[in-house]
Amino acid sequence: MNRDRLLRRSVALVAAAGLALTAAACSSSSGSSDGGDKGGSADAAAPLDPNTKVTLSIDCEPPVTKAAERKQWEDDIKEFNKQYPNVTINAKDASPCEEPPAFTAQLKGKTQPDVFYSYFTDLNQVLDEDGAEDISAYVNEKTVPALKDIDPSVLATLKSDGKLYGLPTSNYKMGLLYNRKLFTQAGLDPDKPPTTWPEVREAAKKIAALGNGVNGYGDYSATNQGGWHFTAELYGLGGSMTTEDGKKAAFNTAEGKQVLQNLYDMRWTDNSMGATQGLKWPDLMTQMSSDKLGMYIGAPDDITYMVQTLKGKYEDYGMGPMIGGKGALLGGNDYLFKKGSTPDQIKAGIAWINFKYLTVGKGQFQYSRNKADGLPVGLPQPAFFTGASLEADNKAKAADATVPVANYAPFINTPVPGKTEPANAQQIYKVLDNAVSGVLTDKGAGVDKLLSDAETQVNQVLASLQ
Repeated sequence: MNRDRLLRRSVALVAAAGLALTAAACSSSSGSSDGGDKGGSADAAAPLDPNTKVTLSIDCEPPVTKAAERKQWEDDIKEFNKQYPNVTINAKDASPCEEPPAFTAQLKGKTQPDVFYSYFTDLNQVLDEDGAEDISAYVNEKTVPALKDIDPSVLATLKSDGKLYGLPTSNYKMGLLYNRKLFTQAGLDPDKPPTTWPEVREAAKKIAALGNGVNGYGDYSATNQGGWHFTAELYGLGGSMTTEDGKKAAFNTAEGKQVLQNLYDMRWTDNSMGATQGLKWPDLMTQMSSDKLGMYIGAPDDITYMVQTLKGKYEDYGMGPMIGGKGALLGGNDYLFKKGSTPDQIKAGIAWINFKYLTVGKGQFQYSRNKADGLPVGLPQPAFFTGASLEADNKAKAADATVPVANYAPFINTPVPGKTEPANAQQIYKVLDNAVSGVLTDKGAGVDKLLSDAETQVNQVLASLQ
């Protein structure tokens, strides 16, 4: 579903950089021949008047190499223009949609599009550069009818000091990905994945006992991805990576020790993780798609990668909720609105995002079209709807599913609160790589010392950023 996230994770983690975008430099109202109303809006809360003439630059149009997605984008603009015939959308394509150097340069040069793509973790950087408009007054149930059904934890990622700066387009929560074929071979019920770490350990031992190079559980421990997965596993147990103000490390706790001890025990006591460590993206997906790995922590779009790129089969994979159930690392994508955009540009941007990304049955949720175009239907992502919108979306998705929706029922039917990555995530993850790698490569490793050393180093990093 979201290959950009996979690409971004691989590139951004290696670079230990923030997230960003690749759209060609394009200014906001300076690049629009007609931005609409240049002054204050008489009624910011009202939807865009269909007769309003406004030009809007927007990035992340699918590239020509993604033929189906590109066609859908162009078709959606035509459909959107039936309701808003005077809105001109100047689209910029890119793949991936964000790259750190370009994003930073655009923010500093004030050259981002009127409506610009970002990741949930980008908001602080954008606001530090005074790069986004507060759209709180423009967003309501008239302009975004499904607003009440958008997961509050998702909207919270786009807020600062109570002000809303963007709208989501996709999101994911991490959970337990597993190989249903290996579960069956090991005598485990593929419809009932583990939900606690003791259950994971027992299942991993049974899978590893199959032999022939099969490992029961796998984890990343290099290029910042060890720290990323440590965070996900810590959240599942109810822990936090930093204090609420982001100024101090908060992972040297009973929960943090449990994460490392679990990994140590599976690696050295149970021998269910194998001797090859130092894994990084996409090693776990490669192992699972070749039936050499039973379980690992991941996001739903990993399944798409395993099928479309690694030639696996959708029916072989399942997904359960985040182990521990107290929190799931939440990530995703959104659109922000450039500082200095006119009221009509903001209204037009909201109208487009609502049509393309936030309306059940239209845009990205037009599942019959996705099926006809050969795109997968049925994966549990995006997953930002709740209530009536969620019910309607699930019903529509099931009607046109091209993947085995029942395989993800344990994940879908067990909601876990979402929690975003910590601020300065990459710097923190780099430090935690050492702790995760330590327990997976050194039988004499001490969990307490590894965490204590990591805490000291993270506190030094955070102090240098204040």
